[in-house]
Amino acid sequence: MLALNNKVNYLKKSLAAELLKLFFEDELHTKINNIPIERAPKFSQPVDCCIFKDRAMVRNKIMALLGINIEKEEDETKDLSFFLEKALKREKVNCPVLTVIDIACHSCEKEHYYVTDLCQGCSARPCESNCPVGAIKVVNGRSVIDQNKCVKCGRCKEMCPYNAIVYKTVPCESNCPVGAISRDPETRKAKIDYDKCIYCGKCTKSCPFGAIMDRSQIIDVAKNLKDGKNMIALVAPSIVGQFPGTVFQMVSALKKVGFSKVYEVAYGADLTSKSEVKEFIEKVKSGEQSMMSNSCCPAWVKTAKKHIPEFSKFVSDTPTPMAFIAQIAKEEVPSSITVFIGPCIAKKFEAIHNADVDYVLTFEELGAFFIARGIEISELSENEFDSPISTGVGRGFPISGGVVEAIKYYVSEICGEEASDELKPFKIDGLNKKNISILKRIAKSENDFNFVEVMACEDGCVGGPGVISNPNLCGRKVESYSKESSVGG
Repeated sequence: MLALNNKVNYLKKSLAAELLKLFFEDELHTKINNIPIERAPKFSQPVDCCIFKDRAMVRNKIMALLGINIEKEEDETKDLSFFLEKALKREKVNCPVLTVIDIACHSCEKEHYYVTDLCQGCSARPCESNCPVGAIKVVNGRSVIDQNKCVKCGRCKEMCPYNAIVYKTVPCESNCPVGAISRDPETRKAKIDYDKCIYCGKCTKSCPFGAIMDRSQIIDVAKNLKDGKNMIALVAPSIVGQFPGTVFQMVSALKKVGFSKVYEVAYGADLTSKSEVKEFIEKVKSGEQSMMSNSCCPAWVKTAKKHIPEFSKFVSDTPTPMAFIAQIAKEEVPSSITVFIGPCIAKKFEAIHNADVDYVLTFEELGAFFIARGIEISELSENEFDSPISTGVGRGFPISGGVVEAIKYYVSEICGEEASDELKPFKIDGLNKKNISILKRIAKSENDFNFVEVMACEDGCVGGPGVISNPNLCGRKVESYSKESSVGG
């Protein structure tokens, strides 16, 4: 995965902030077409091959930020103002939630081991001697790998005393845990198979050219805010540590943006935990099934259904924290427009299929709103959430192991403290090819555990594709926030 601090991320965030600033100042219609030229002016040093390609890349990134499905737009003569109008007329968002910017894709070579200039053509030749299929020969004083014979075992890389052999990857393909990304045979550009895709967003975090983006809903949210609609922000607990200031200053910041109410999704996590414990008692404790897994991570639920069907019967039927809190918001204010704010792209897919959630913003997109509106969170007074107070374990949900801790707490609360010994958890921290293989084995075997926590993102939700701060730092802050809470901490 790429480091969060990189120029692809900076371009995306700065473009989002610029679009929103111009929109709220009523200048976006007149200025949007000039943004690519301003970003790559004449005679400037190009990032890619030329300023014209730089401009095209900026144009396509703006289209994704407007929520446009780029693959379906073949007429390159249309101005950005056309796509802005299309976005503003949109009544609801639709699938797919990801889009490929083909002009940004560099058609990476197929994954393979490669001998670099560090090779000394040494006499020992351990790479050649230890290759199990005889794929390496020394030619003109340098090792050469026959790619037709190579089985990609990596033995040559391990053996080289000069670290002269590297493994060249295709970042989007290698980081996709379910093989949903391949190259189009005609264009050689990245292509997403949505029958396989789990919307985890790992591809968006890994491509160093920013060739895959989620289709943003910033314009949809901004339009409703500007129109003075009754907007309710549903804030995921992983927001702790993402921005300067306290969580309760964040509530004030969201109201300054224009949200009428701010609900804490951690309360929804409490409801999810209680429901899953009841389900655990009914299904596992009764002996109906041998184990159960959490349902809060939509990317994990998709993985089980699409790629590990033998495990899907163990996945909880309980609604997610977002679903619970959105239902409460709609019941309390039926005319409201609900906006989930979190680190997750998979939530955009979940929201499309949940009538109680109107829009989804990532923390990255929320940051663009703060920049556009000139809001300094740390300078604001604190404000309480408008939803019921959540417990410490609900607030600890977004870190790896947080679901297990919440389940333990509610097992004790519902069944008594001695019952918590009957819960035997196992944790999967992040979905990758290795962990999916482990889950496939678990589904078919007898196990010493009866509750499996699976989070699609390493470190939990704090490591999601829409975060803006270091997951380890945010994880520690979420843990502190959880422990400081008066209930269930």
